[in-house]
Amino acid sequence: MGRIAKEVSGQTLCFIGLVGLCLTCGLPMWRTTYFIGANIVTGQIVWDGLWMNCVMQSTGQMQCKIQSSIMTMTQDLQAAQALIVIAILVCFAGVLMTFIGGRCTSCLKNESSMAKVVLFGGVLCIVAAVLCIIPVCWSAVFTINDFTSSLVPTVQKREIGGCIYIGWGTAFVLLLGGIILCTSCPPSDPNNQRMYLYQGPYMGPGGQYMPPKGYPPSAAYSGTYVPGKSYMDPRVYSPAPRPYM
Repeated sequence: MGRIAKEVSGQTLCFIGLVGLCLTCGLPMWRTTYFIGANIVTGQIVWDGLWMNCVMQSTGQMQCKIQSSIMTMTQDLQAAQALIVIAILVCFAGVLMTFIGGRCTSCLKNESSMAKVVLFGGVLCIVAAVLCIIPVCWSAVFTINDFTSSLVPTVQKREIGGCIYIGWGTAFVLLLGGIILCTSCPPSDPNNQRMYLYQGPYMGPGGQYMPPKGYPPSAAYSGTYVPGKSYMDPRVYSPAPRPYM
């Protein structure tokens, strides 16, 4: 029961991580800019993402523009496009393998094969977590350096968007789920049973698997048996009843 609970919890965390990767990849909130003019009416919120840039007016109207060329993007976002997509594919393969090799499914019958498939799926989820944390941290460092740099104009300065925080949480969830799946495998003994040697009774001389007996041997029988009281010969008939003795 403990192994099934660990597998289910690990699968749930990895599936949540897969959803987080999709949100990190699709939402255009890697960088955020708040621009407020002379009055609140001219306020704008600019979002920079992997695939599009969006501008939301203070009136609630939002306009999005797809990235026309990858060469116009910064290096961190260029690397993030490839790494996040690869992380989604690796995480999807890992989650699929954990469901195939799980004890709650009947896809595989061999206990050893099920454990190996679940272990490999957990490793893939850990790899996906690493592929997610690299571009997220790189983009966060790049954004902070531009914000604190005096060479960048105030209008072009960006802040850390919501996708960065989603990416950090997704990497942590995937890492935790992968570790749980990797530790849910059974021991090397397929029967998971402890074998104990049978200890024989204390009789006979001490041997390789038997300790020497700790009591004196019984005396050898010699002579004839003599009863303690006399009995009548059953062949002799006696009409008088005999008392029961």
